[in-house]
Amino acid sequence: MTMHDDQVDVTTDVVAALVQEQFPRWSDKAVQRLASTGTVHAIFRIGDDLSARFPLRLADAAEVLAVLEQEARASAELAQVSRFPVPEPVALGKPGAGYPMPWSVQTWLPGTVAFDADPSGSDAFAEDLAAFIAALRGAETRGRLFSGGGRGGDLAHHDDWMAKCFEESEGLLDVARLRQVWGHFRELPRMSADVMSHGDLIPGNVLVAGDRLSGVLDTGGFGPADPALDLVSAWHLLQPGPRDVLRRTLACDDLEWERGKAWAFEQAMGAVWYYVESNPVMSGMGLRTLERILESKE
Repeated sequence: MTMHDDQVDVTTDVVAALVQEQFPRWSDKAVQRLASTGTVHAIFRIGDDLSARFPLRLADAAEVLAVLEQEARASAELAQVSRFPVPEPVALGKPGAGYPMPWSVQTWLPGTVAFDADPSGSDAFAEDLAAFIAALRGAETRGRLFSGGGRGGDLAHHDDWMAKCFEESEGLLDVARLRQVWGHFRELPRMSADVMSHGDLIPGNVLVAGDRLSGVLDTGGFGPADPALDLVSAWHLLQPGPRDVLRRTLACDDLEWERGKAWAFEQAMGAVWYYVESNPVMSGMGLRTLERILESKE
């Protein structure tokens, strides 16, 4: 089942043809599709050291190229401030072989995503995660501000989306209770200036080795946002004990911590219903995050 109504099918044969046409120096490398819980890109491995990312949702090619170019710049910038491995941009591909949009090539990172190697009970992992977030917060914004798109600005600007989520979640969740929770979250004031942020610290974007953080994926969204945004990781990735470790290490005050919980709530509400049939792992993540948030308020 496809995840999106406008989803583009990408096959191994198509990717192999694109590589042969546009990057013949890699034509001797095996192409392998990777099983992924990702919702934005189809991921293919090229040989042992590269990965290719193909946007899943049909969009104007010029607009996609602009996004991919911006993501490449952001990924390269994040790589300069993170002590944990992150993918680095290698090349941009063009439409062809039946695929209608540009696509990107990055370095390949070994490791196991946190969906498959659950680090939620590890204090050491929480300390690593805090160190990653702190490094991003310490990077210069160079006068840049939140773009206004997606999460990371004003919570109340998401009211329309949350209304749709509540409507779609009837029969799946205790919507009456969740509406009350959002009523509290949407009123939380914004007191702090933007800092640099990853923007999507969910289990599928975090690599684990043993009980430690070994790498971070999907770094193209690196940019200025609410300092609380990366605290979604506390609720998507951690149990109560390690969650407290993350909070203490980052010295989060009550307001910042509550806003991080609010951003996690907003993301989780969308994941549950939207992916309930097409991506059960993502839907399950949303359910678990909501449960953690509700338990914290009891």
